[in-house]
Amino acid sequence: MKRRNFLKTTGLATIALGTNAFGIGNILDTNLKKLTILHTNDWHSRIEPFPVDKSRNSNKGGAARRAGLIDKIRKEESNVLLFDAGDIFQGTPYFNYFGGELEFKLMSDMGYDAATMGNHDFDGGMDGFKKAQKYANFDFITTNYDFTNTILEGRTKKYKIINAGGIKVGLLSANIELSGLVGAKLYKETKYLDPIELANNMADKLKNEYNCDYIICLSHLGYKYKNDKVSDVTLASQSKNIDLIIGGHTHTFMKKPDEVLNINGKKVIVTQAGWAGILLGRLDVYFDKKKRFLWSEGEYV
Repeated sequence: MKRRNFLKTTGLATIALGTNAFGIGNILDTNLKKLTILHTNDWHSRIEPFPVDKSRNSNKGGAARRAGLIDKIRKEESNVLLFDAGDIFQGTPYFNYFGGELEFKLMSDMGYDAATMGNHDFDGGMDGFKKAQKYANFDFITTNYDFTNTILEGRTKKYKIINAGGIKVGLLSANIELSGLVGAKLYKETKYLDPIELANNMADKLKNEYNCDYIICLSHLGYKYKNDKVSDVTLASQSKNIDLIIGGHTHTFMKKPDEVLNINGKKVIVTQAGWAGILLGRLDVYFDKKKRFLWSEGEYV
């Protein structure tokens, strides 16, 4: 299955095609830099495709399909980053039997650059996560979880900076409150900190202290809700300096990435790629030779 939906959003007000001083001709003359961002979320141990039957998701998803898509895109593009927004665990017998080892081995083979933790990633307890984590050759970003005095202390990062083709990408996370979703015995002394406050503080640090060109938040808050529960849309509208929110938790299939204005009236892209690995999210981001963001194109494949 292939679904292609595109969104173009500009970072400079003077970039509309053929209508302004910057102009498409000048864009083409510029030494453009392109960054391709691939993302998944909530794949819930879906190692194999769904069974071939008459169900809605028949023969969709699965790690092999995703690996093939990622490999194809990497052969076509120079600067590719790959992220996951949490809930890697739980959903098939593979997790019950291997405890997350297989999921992390597959993600390592696919070359993930980073992931964050969702509530179901605590389903094996903190001991279970630690045991499986040795098979993960990528970083876990947990900006607003405080693991002090737990066995996960020092095993995740508050942020990460990646240099991708000369573009300095800052990475942070916004994680969901575990109380009410996860048994207290599973997350133990983990402290939940305000995701909006922590995300803004970290984004400010990445932008103004580390001079990042593009800032991404891996979120497991959920896309949006009918009540006042904090969500990706809420975070985007109350954020500063975040350019892209890659979401999870609500298993949202989007027709196109969303645009939300932040506190300063700047557009923040919010995206999520359903669940179970049925789709792979993709965002192509373009910068000028001074590494200023120009525009992006989003799709789900």
